[in-house]
Amino acid sequence: MNQTCSYKPHIRVGDQSYPAYELKNLFRYLKQNFANEVVERLYSDIGIGESELMVSQFVYVWQVDYAMNYVRQLSSDPETAAKAASSYKVAQLDVLLPHLAKFDTLGECLQFAISHPELVGSFSDNLLMNVDGRLYVRWLNTNKVDVERYSFQFQHSICSLLAFAKELTGENIRVSHIALAEPVREVEFLSAQTGADIIFDSEFFEWSIEHRYLALPVTYSFEHAAVKLGTESSNSYISQILAILRELAPELPSMEAMAELQNISARTLRRRLASANTSYQKLVDQVRCQMAIDLILTSDYSIDEISDLMGFGDVSHFRQSFKHWIGHPPGYFHRLNRPLTRGE
Repeated sequence: MNQTCSYKPHIRVGDQSYPAYELKNLFRYLKQNFANEVVERLYSDIGIGESELMVSQFVYVWQVDYAMNYVRQLSSDPETAAKAASSYKVAQLDVLLPHLAKFDTLGECLQFAISHPELVGSFSDNLLMNVDGRLYVRWLNTNKVDVERYSFQFQHSICSLLAFAKELTGENIRVSHIALAEPVREVEFLSAQTGADIIFDSEFFEWSIEHRYLALPVTYSFEHAAVKLGTESSNSYISQILAILRELAPELPSMEAMAELQNISARTLRRRLASANTSYQKLVDQVRCQMAIDLILTSDYSIDEISDLMGFGDVSHFRQSFKHWIGHPPGYFHRLNRPLTRGE
């Protein structure tokens, strides 16, 4: 069995940058399907104007997350995410266009997208597996997003990627399977759009595609595309805090100690993070969770040894914490994912 795997801790949160094309597309969908006051309310809620958005290459993650949830709650249609994402056009990709224009195959484009969450955007950490001629992309809900919201983000991601892939190659590309960690519901549009076998009540969200599709040549003409090379916004306060936490891990400071490192009060730190739609504890949990997942999936350490490496005095405390972070105890998470990663 040909089998390789990699863990990608790519989740973007709060005031970290996210490509503006995602938000622009959501507004296009709203304008086509809802009244003008609904559109204006969203502009007001996320604090951005239409003219400002149209010239922006990057926005905040929380603004895109809010907009996706806003669209989800407007409609009782369980396939809204798939329908909104399927209207994507390559020409709307703004900052990504000059990068995609360099590649010869669909696989190279996807590899770039996977490797650059700061340019492409990501709501989830991913586990990537190449097994018997297929690429599997498993989403890991390390941010503990509720299932309906997470499913919306997952389906939106699949259908937008597929819309781009079909236009880039001019081919009718099909997804092999889609696993949904939710009860059976209507998926007629998702099934028709992707061609996938759809599995419900799974223990994870996952999709796969055959390698032969990834080898397809890019035939899209970028000649008339507006290809402006942009750069990621670098003034994210959350990125600064995460960088400090990762440097200090596993000995992570208290909020008061972090505030002292920043030469501000704990109250100011709390307020700054709240304004970016997160909290200090969420960021600490994110760093510790990603560290634990990486050790479980890529090392030969036992659960007891990982607990010690992460500074837990009691392995039972580590097990409880990991279950709180990811929804499964570490041993079960190891069994669920590790056989796929190591050919065991």
